[in-house]
Amino acid sequence: MVTMQTADNALKSYYLDAVTEALDMKVNPLLAQIKKSTADVWGKDVRKLVRYGVNGGIGAGTETGNLPAAHGNNYVQFTSTLKNLYGTLEISDKAIRASANNEGAFVNLLNDEMEALVRSSSFNFGRMLYGDGTGKLCSVVSVGSNNVITMDDVSAVAEGMLVDFYSSADALISGTDGRVVTAVDRDNNTITVDGAAITSTAVPKDSYITLQNSKGCEITGLGAIFSSTATALYGVTRADHPWMKPYTQTDVGSIDDVTVQTAIDTIERNSGSRINFIVCSFGVRRMLADYFNQYKTYTPAMEIQGGYKALSFGGIPVVADRFCPAGTMYLLNTDDFRLHQLCDWQWLEGEDGKILRQVPGKPVYTATLVKYAELMCARPFGQGMLTGIDED
Repeated sequence: MVTMQTADNALKSYYLDAVTEALDMKVNPLLAQIKKSTADVWGKDVRKLVRYGVNGGIGAGTETGNLPAAHGNNYVQFTSTLKNLYGTLEISDKAIRASANNEGAFVNLLNDEMEALVRSSSFNFGRMLYGDGTGKLCSVVSVGSNNVITMDDVSAVAEGMLVDFYSSADALISGTDGRVVTAVDRDNNTITVDGAAITSTAVPKDSYITLQNSKGCEITGLGAIFSSTATALYGVTRADHPWMKPYTQTDVGSIDDVTVQTAIDTIERNSGSRINFIVCSFGVRRMLADYFNQYKTYTPAMEIQGGYKALSFGGIPVVADRFCPAGTMYLLNTDDFRLHQLCDWQWLEGEDGKILRQVPGKPVYTATLVKYAELMCARPFGQGMLTGIDED
């Protein structure tokens, strides 16, 4: 017979390992290539000592001349707060009781809930990899009737998300928090939210939305590393350390192998980094595949860690990601990245050790996965970005 205790045990002993593997390896191709580490985690922060430049105690001289003067390595400390990542599932008491005498039905119930949790978590954590840590999903273009709002881009929004509205001055707009996204029109870049009527006066142009309670709490993704306006990264001022600025090329236009190879060569010449992973938008991948088809007899392909299929550019995998900005290609050395974590995914447990807990005043039980982590790149100038690439 199925009980709350057996449900708890199932979540602890069976589902945790399966969900952890799915979230670590199946979220998207880029995350699957990045190593996880508990090193450099100090309390609530990640503090990573990074070496840059070369050791100064090197030189050449005469047979009887002075030896090179000693000069140690150059170091700077990266500091960032561990981000709190959560995923919550919900099971009604009615559903549990209905399957109490049918273990197969209960297993199906848990499987369905866990698949939904993994799918939702994969969407949001995959999205964060390309964000700048602010939590901004997209900006308001105009507000229509019936809470239909035109946004500048809806690729990071999905039905069912709970979102908060912020002004362009980063202030939470009263009465617009915790709104459920009920519809997303990807052809017209509109979303529909529930609740009281939203007006253009309350939510003017250039306001933006974040995931509920997530403003400023997301991991430091590629958006922060390649930001053209941020003056600091990981607490280090970019102006004082030019090597904190990655390679960028804008207004690329038509993509070809010379453009990509020139960028790779420039990055490797300037930084000593070795590009080993390329990620781009779907439109850019199509254009690159079309270029290969025009000038080669076949489109080179390969399989990478996580079971993903990729194009091959001189042996470097090229993958497309739904959250990569349109017209953009990232040239990365994934060895320079680490997902620093206090621990891997764990269930939040109550004082009694229970995972499933009743929501006060409701016939519903919830369980929450948690991970405390932050993404860091130890060599920003060893990475590159091409933008303004023509798409079909």
